[in-house]
Amino acid sequence: MKVILNKDLSTLGEEGDVKDVAKGYARNYLFPKGIALPYTPKNVKLFESRKGEIDARKAVKRQDAMGLKEKLETAEIVISMSAGANGRLYGAVTSQTIVDELGKMGIQIERKRVEITSGSIKSVGKYKATVKLYEQNVAEIQISVNALAVKIESPVTQARGGARRRRDDFPRQDALGTALPESVLEAESAAQEPGAEPAAAQEPATQESAESAEPRV
Repeated sequence: MKVILNKDLSTLGEEGDVKDVAKGYARNYLFPKGIALPYTPKNVKLFESRKGEIDARKAVKRQDAMGLKEKLETAEIVISMSAGANGRLYGAVTSQTIVDELGKMGIQIERKRVEITSGSIKSVGKYKATVKLYEQNVAEIQISVNALAVKIESPVTQARGGARRRRDDFPRQDALGTALPESVLEAESAAQEPGAEPAAAQEPATQESAESAEPRV
């Protein structure tokens, strides 16, 4: 079935283009959404009268595409991902990854317009990708994929930290394995402080001292 596109459709054509499509596709999708009109003498005359404005819109699209091409080809896209010692990525850089990075730079591109020259990227290095623009215009972008730096704790530090945690996790015990009361632990802690004097030992009171303490008559 022959139709005239009333709007741009990336998978089919541009406004004013005449296309042959399946009847069901036209009746169930293109016509209800106003994307196309039946190819009739009346509609052909309608589009001929609109040819000037359609061409003007196409000229603006070409100009916008050239500006976007320059912007893409001068952009620096740097992607950092986790990688092994051999430079192999723990994952892959896909066209969606590139679209997301461009979005951070304020450049909105449809994913289906981005094509990575080498397919998906799975190792660190420099790569190229192409972006399909308006009509036959294509932009080539440069991509640098770097390994993400990962901080690794040394085994010695881990062992020391583990030892400290093990000592702190268990309560102090006496020779019989009974947990020491807090009062004893506090006394030990106070005795270990700098400048602390050892507590004087208390001797039991003798009978003489007790008698001398009584008042004489």
